[in-house]
Amino acid sequence: MRIAHLAGGIVLAAAALAAPNTSQARTTVVVGVAPPAARVEVVPAPRAGFLWVPGYWDLRGHRHHWVAGHWERERRGYRFNEPRWIERDGRWYLERPRWARDRDRDGVPNWRDRAPNNPNRQ
Repeated sequence: MRIAHLAGGIVLAAAALAAPNTSQARTTVVVGVAPPAARVEVVPAPRAGFLWVPGYWDLRGHRHHWVAGHWERERRGYRFNEPRWIERDGRWYLERPRWARDRDRDGVPNWRDRAPNNPNRQ
């Protein structure tokens, strides 16, 4: 029974960690079962002032649930971190999508940047 295996593989339903200088809580989900293969989505033509976020498998209840791709309004001074699943030691970690502060616009969120003011950047 796949559902029983998935329910048994849940180590942590959701842990919310507030990351410094971010506008949303950082949430990581850990399970013992890999997500299904990503669905193929047609990416629409670019829209000025918006960012396309591709669809991804989320975990809701004890099942994988597809979240369809959608447009997000761009946020000045922030970098968007796309959702991703990472496998470590037989466990699957989902890093949910979020906006992270990036004042110097170097692509590295400020909370992780060694030089957040990046004097070499114009």
